[in-house]
Amino acid sequence: MNRKRVVILGATGSIGESALKVAGDIPERMEIVGLAANSKAEKLAMAANQTRAQSVCLVDETKIDILRKALDYRPRIFSGEVGLREIACLTDADMVLVAIVGTGGLRPALAAIEAGKDLAVASKEILVMAGEIVMREARDNDVNVLPVDSEHNAIFQCLEGKRSTLNAQRSTPKSEGLALDVGRWTLDVSDVRRIILTASGGPFRETPRKDFDSITPE
Repeated sequence: MNRKRVVILGATGSIGESALKVAGDIPERMEIVGLAANSKAEKLAMAANQTRAQSVCLVDETKIDILRKALDYRPRIFSGEVGLREIACLTDADMVLVAIVGTGGLRPALAAIEAGKDLAVASKEILVMAGEIVMREARDNDVNVLPVDSEHNAIFQCLEGKRSTLNAQRSTPKSEGLALDVGRWTLDVSDVRRIILTASGGPFRETPRKDFDSITPE
C-alpha cells in the first residue's frame, strides 16, 4: 500500500493531535510532510520536532521567532494567511487535512484542491458556507473530498461500501434517484431516502465535564 503524504492544517487542535497520533501508529501508511497552526508556536514546534515535517506554517507572524527557537531542526517555514495557502499546495503532499476551526480553512482548502491535492475535511463550516464551490472545484480538478468528522465519516463509509457494490454491477442500468457528490465520485444511492445527523454531544451529551478524562475509544 502506498504511503500517503499529508499536510495537517490545524495541527495543534484536537483533531490535528488525533491525526498526528494516527500517523505515529501507522508510519508505513502515513507520512506528515507539513504542519500548520494559528498561534501556538511552541506546540507546533513540538509536533514538528516529533514528525520531522519538511514544512511548517504559523499564521501568527509575531510568533515566528518563538517557533524558530523551539525547533530542533530546520524545516521550511511559512507564515501568515499566504503561507497557509502555500503549505496547502506542497508539491510533496498527496492529501491536506483541514482541521481549522471555523471558516479560516476555506481559502487553503480551495488552494489545495486547485493544486490537485485530495482533501480531508474536519471543518464542517467550509462545506456549510461554500459546499457548492468546494465540490465543484473538486470535480473540476479530479480530487477527492473525504469527511473526517466521525458522524459524517461513518455515513461516508457506508455509502463507499455501496459504491463498491455498484462498481461490481456496472453492467446493470443505473437506477434513478439521489446521488451523493464526493468530488470525483458520484454515488448512486437511490435506496437512501435521507440522512439524519444527531445534535451535538452524542452519547456524552449529559456526561459531566469532570468525567471526560476517563472516556476511552472503547
